[in-house]
Amino acid sequence: VQRAQPTEVMAAGAVAAPLLAKGRRVCKEGCPGCRLDQINKTNTGVPYLNFFYVWVVCLCAALPIQSLFPYLYFMIRDLKVAKQEEDIGFYAGFVGAAYFLGRTTSAVPWGMFADKYGRKPCIMISILSVIVFNTLFGLSTTYWMAIITRGLLGLLCGILGPIKAYASEVCRKEHQALGISLVTSSRSIALIIGPAIGGFLARPAKKYPNLFSEESIFGRFPYFLPCLVISALAAAAGVACIWLPETLHMYHDEKMEAIDAMGAQVTDLNIEDGKANQLGSDRMASTKSLLKNRQLMSAITLYCVFSLHDTAYLEIFSLWAVSSRKYRGLSLTSQDVGTALAISGFGVLVYQLVIYPLLAKYAGLIKPFRFAAVLSILLLTTYPFLSNLYGVELKVLINIASLLKNMFAATITVACNILQNTAVIQEQRGVANGISVTLMSIFKAVAPAAGGILFSWAQKNITGLFLPGDHILFFMLNMVSVIGLSLTFKPFFSMTSVMK
Repeated sequence: VQRAQPTEVMAAGAVAAPLLAKGRRVCKEGCPGCRLDQINKTNTGVPYLNFFYVWVVCLCAALPIQSLFPYLYFMIRDLKVAKQEEDIGFYAGFVGAAYFLGRTTSAVPWGMFADKYGRKPCIMISILSVIVFNTLFGLSTTYWMAIITRGLLGLLCGILGPIKAYASEVCRKEHQALGISLVTSSRSIALIIGPAIGGFLARPAKKYPNLFSEESIFGRFPYFLPCLVISALAAAAGVACIWLPETLHMYHDEKMEAIDAMGAQVTDLNIEDGKANQLGSDRMASTKSLLKNRQLMSAITLYCVFSLHDTAYLEIFSLWAVSSRKYRGLSLTSQDVGTALAISGFGVLVYQLVIYPLLAKYAGLIKPFRFAAVLSILLLTTYPFLSNLYGVELKVLINIASLLKNMFAATITVACNILQNTAVIQEQRGVANGISVTLMSIFKAVAPAAGGILFSWAQKNITGLFLPGDHILFFMLNMVSVIGLSLTFKPFFSMTSVMK
């Protein structure tokens, strides 16, 4: 195996390697990362097939999240855990939070696993967890069974951090924005397919009595069919994972590196004594120093704040849209909610694939980010007034509002992902994204619970305050966006020199 300079063994997507400059690294023979690097050097085009695999895997991992919200309100009602209608939102919030709480505890270990053993094994295990625990969630007969199965799904589905690192490594540097945008766009497709699956397939015995009887398994378990469909799609994605190329560079272990470094010192008198021997400890120190990386942590902070906002919004929107008019809700059906989210998901997909790459190329990341945050605040201010509308007018406007809101959210999310991955070198991206997912999952775990509690409070306090409860509800959502927007300015925000 030939000795290579540090910049030669890094992935095409890495932007700098100051922490590797003190020593030389040796890849194992047949290193999959090096093999992929050579392919990317000769093939300058977009790796469409690899991007397709990334997209399919991300889609299946996102579907259990997006399909839940259209029927969550009705599921909590049918589990008979809420004593009164106003309390449904309170209990629904904790079901939504269970998944993210489980992901919080496992994100960093999954990142370390992906950095040591590769991205592909992590992806395979995550898809398997979707097949098993998403199916069990659909068979839930008690509130606590629903909580536990969602928590285990989040615990064992460690795909979010590694897949973002994978998307930036599987292609050349100039295609990174498209690769990471595909990760987010897959969630946009999940916003199309997921709500449609949840909204139209939940409670099939009541919606389609000619096809499903009350005595069948889909009658006895009214929320099993949407979960079963998603698990079947995940099984197909597991087969597609066979063709995923590994992107991680496989280096010799520490002893082999030390021996190789000693031999290099004999033939290369310009290498200072002890530099190669310090390489292992330098890498360990560099991993520990991620929390001191200002560019990384500022990007993660923005990601966490807006993840809190987006998750709370999705929870509140889904509950508010189907709640009764007497609580200033919209009295829509689960199909209506699923349709609204699906239409917005399709619009966001087109936006991310066609418009956003051009927008990021010519306007950068931060200006569209701030513009989207301001427009999102203005849009949410109009939401409480939609309860005064009815019929076709309401459905048209709620679809337009949902589409715009999700486009603004996608602009912010893609920018945060790019900022995170350009702040570190390849060998740190798995752990860096693990830290990001851990912190983000904490915020996402709080968001549904807080959103559900706030929604329940708003329904109990429609009158008697300085503002109606629903106005206060969306005002609190906007305050989170205001905080996030303020963090994009100095001295809070720091951008890497490469992104500048």
